[in-house]
Amino acid sequence: MADLQGTRSIQVAAPPEHCFAIAADLDRVPEWHGAMTGVEVLERDDDGRATVVESEIDATVARVRMRLRFHYNEPTGLRWTRESGDLRSLEGSWHFQEDGDGLTLATYSLAIGVSRRLAVLVRTLRGPVRDRVEALLADRPVQGLKARVEETG
Repeated sequence: MADLQGTRSIQVAAPPEHCFAIAADLDRVPEWHGAMTGVEVLERDDDGRATVVESEIDATVARVRMRLRFHYNEPTGLRWTRESGDLRSLEGSWHFQEDGDGLTLATYSLAIGVSRRLAVLVRTLRGPVRDRVEALLADRPVQGLKARVEETG
């Protein structure tokens, strides 16, 4: 069960392939993501895409470091899971669906299980404060992706 989670969708003025290319370029994701503030690529697949990274995420209430493993389903999406680090668990994904007339519906999902170190802090988040933290974790990436895709489109 996730302690913090969020899913957001946004319409992007670009085809799914372009959205995928921006989201899958993990070396550059910290430039626009808003929550992922640092990435060090540890492994790449045969296509040169990052499969294992050390990353830092600004979870609004704390900065956390972790190792993430990425899986790609080009051009419709990618997903990632925590392998180790400051959080108990983390699962995330992007899904890109053609939305007609060169548009894409981009959906971002994130579910975080906090470690003992952060559990007390997260348990104190209630009502509007908790909603704001969850919204920021989900809103920043979708707004950042839309801006980056449309400016490079």
